[in-house]
Amino acid sequence: MNKWMKAFMALLLVLCGAWSRAADFLEPEQAFQLRGELVDAHTVRLTWTIAPEYHLYRDRLSFNGGVGLPKLPDGLRKFDTNFNKEMETYQNKLVVDLPVTASAPFTLQVGYQGCADAGLCYSPASQGYHVDPDVPGKLKTVDDAASALPPAPPAAAAAAAAPTTAAPPEDDSSLAQRTLQSGSAWRIGLAFLAFGLLLSFTPCVLPMVPILSSIIVGEGAVSRGRGFSLALAYSLGMALVYTSLGVAAGLAGEGLAGALQKPWVLLTFGALLVLLALSMFDVYQLQLPGGLQSRLSERSNGISGGRFAGVFVMGALSALIVGPCVAGPLAGALLYISQTRNVWTGGWALFSMAAGMSVPLLLTGVSAGSLLPRAGAWMNNVKKIFGLLLIAVAIWMVSPVFSVTVNMAMWGMFALLCAVFLHVFEPLQKGAALRAYVGKTLGLACLLVGLFELTGAASAGRDVLQPLGHLSIARADKPAAGEGGEVHFSRIKTAAELDQVLASSGTPVMLDFYADWCVSCKEMERFTFSKPEVAGKLKQVKLIQVDVTANNADDKALMKRFGLFGPPGIILFNDGKEVPDSRVIGFLAAEPFVQHLARNFAI
Repeated sequence: MNKWMKAFMALLLVLCGAWSRAADFLEPEQAFQLRGELVDAHTVRLTWTIAPEYHLYRDRLSFNGGVGLPKLPDGLRKFDTNFNKEMETYQNKLVVDLPVTASAPFTLQVGYQGCADAGLCYSPASQGYHVDPDVPGKLKTVDDAASALPPAPPAAAAAAAAPTTAAPPEDDSSLAQRTLQSGSAWRIGLAFLAFGLLLSFTPCVLPMVPILSSIIVGEGAVSRGRGFSLALAYSLGMALVYTSLGVAAGLAGEGLAGALQKPWVLLTFGALLVLLALSMFDVYQLQLPGGLQSRLSERSNGISGGRFAGVFVMGALSALIVGPCVAGPLAGALLYISQTRNVWTGGWALFSMAAGMSVPLLLTGVSAGSLLPRAGAWMNNVKKIFGLLLIAVAIWMVSPVFSVTVNMAMWGMFALLCAVFLHVFEPLQKGAALRAYVGKTLGLACLLVGLFELTGAASAGRDVLQPLGHLSIARADKPAAGEGGEVHFSRIKTAAELDQVLASSGTPVMLDFYADWCVSCKEMERFTFSKPEVAGKLKQVKLIQVDVTANNADDKALMKRFGLFGPPGIILFNDGKEVPDSRVIGFLAAEPFVQHLARNFAI
């Protein structure tokens, strides 16, 4: 018993320490101490000293003035399950050298944004420096330059927030991307093995297997063992090409890491993926130029079959001429791997995909083709599935560039497209097979999802996963809380409006600071305010909310009034005065939030 008591006390101390750290945040100037120095006439050095348990975001750094592009160091990469992408952060210390391009004195404006690991995300900030290329040494700051940067689009900036609790349920639409970035070799291998196996059943690849196998085995009869060995040599040659492409994509990512997060880059990749998807729908054919394809075919035909080296080379050459069926998915995979910046992951993933594509060929070598299915119209459905997957990846890739409303519209149209391909608008024939009913059911589900997403987009929805959730929220003139787990806020914008509410309200008041780019704010909406027990406690509370997404003068004035550095922040008032020691900074789950309200309000 004594042992268990000690363990319990130790755990309690850890939890108390974590709570105290979460509730006590540093000033932004203390959390991210920035120092500028002119090393010589050609180099400006910026040094951030980052407090423990705080971090800066790489994609929130900006440098405007008489300087060129910096070479940023590699940071710590971590997958953010809330936004389905990797984010790169800097901790402890960051040193950036900027090449000076101006010969006359100029003003350097440095932008940055950071967050606390406990959940608070500071508002975007900037610092100005006077730079004279002829006067090396510590740089002088520009008066009143520490103002916030123009806010990024909500979806792009949302990734800068730091969640503090368990992630919400995963979005199934990005399962393939999550598999790649999981870092699990066996998961990546199995996923791309299956991907390659599906590719091998496309109309352009499968009919080639008997032809390729006849070249491998030659005209003479061979044993099963030798046939398998020759097929394996052919497969390894093909795998070599794909593995090299994966490694090359990973190496290219190393040099392009800083640019890959730019909006125009994401949009370009997204457009390219859509074009690749159109090739899967037979809108056009995507393949190597005819002349080059013919020369490669002639080269492969010039190598005698039946020899392991020759078969190996033929496998490598055939990887380049497999046709339009493979070009689209392969290019899409390479584009994605280039963003992971992982050479080993890229090589292993593409090797696994080549192994999957080789399965029919290996079966041919062993069984002389007797085990292979015949080509048919069903294989066209495989191409359509790949086309839809490419469009889904394209939407996911460009989602940080657009607002939540645009993202909802894109996903809604994608769901409707899936419904069309599932023939949802076509009547079932008499005596239809079970798969027809399954397809019709899936099509109806996609149709409903698409309509929900488009309705949410048209009505200014704020959550892709809950497109109609905002429709249950009443306007400002309706009651503050409902019976079914609904919590409704009245919006204010200025300190004067807040004072008016506090002076006229005869009930307790709760003020909530919110921003579209604040992950913890959305966690509070989804996992705390949505609970019936929380709504029940808030029935007698006047709920007001200030949206600081724009980060304008009024927003900054309200945050400065309460000493906040950024959302989320909840402040409780009673009789027009703030309740002492009652602030909630960061995410707080439903049960402790109810207890917090009970301690501070007589409700």
